[in-house]
Parts: sequence; structure tokens; C-alpha cells
Amino acid sequence: MITEKQHDEYLERIEELLQVVSNSTPAEDPRNIELGQISNLVADYQEYHFPIGVPSLIDVIKLRMEEEGLKQKDLAELLGTTTSRISEYIRGKREITLHMAKQLHKKLNIDASIILQ
Repeated sequence: MITEKQHDEYLERIEELLQVVSNSTPAEDPRNIELGQISNLVADYQEYHFPIGVPSLIDVIKLRMEEEGLKQKDLAELLGTTTSRISEYIRGKREITLHMAKQLHKKLNIDASIILQ
């Protein structure tokens, strides 16, 4: 594992390399190889020190609503339920049923791994 100081130095070097390495740079070019190696080191450091957790199903539903410009009423119509039921789901007052989980997956394209957590 690299140190914080190395991480910062590698970020600077990545910036430098990105100025001279492009998609057309041969894979065997030393700068391209260096870019790949230090990018992996930085990615490992960041994954370890700044992990990004899986979002909650409620957060993903809210995000999809925002992305699609849906209000609770619109979502209820889309999912074939009532506005009050949607409100209960979003507030965590009601567990999402298997049928509703399937609808969320189909209609809002929410990944099954998020639904099943």
C-alpha cells in the first residue's frame, strides 16, 4: 500500500502523463505502462481509504424519481400502486414486497443487488 504522500505525488504524475499519453499511444510505450501502474496504485489506495458503499434502495428510488422528474403520484401510477404506499416505502414505514421489488427493477431499472440488500 502506498502512503498519502506517494498518493499525492502519483496524482500529479498521472496529470503529467495524461498530457502525453492518448488512446493512440502504443501499449508498450514506457509512459503508457507507467500510467497504468500508478493509476492502479492510486485506485487501490482510494478504494481502501475512501470506500464507496452501496446506496440504499430508498436513496436509489429517490435518485431515479429525480432523474425522471417523477413525483410520488407519477411513481405510484408507473408502479401500479397508490401514492400513500409510495410515501410509506420512501419514509421506511413499509417493507417493499417482492412484487414491488420486481416492478422497481423493471420500471426504474434498479439493480437487483440493491433491491435485495
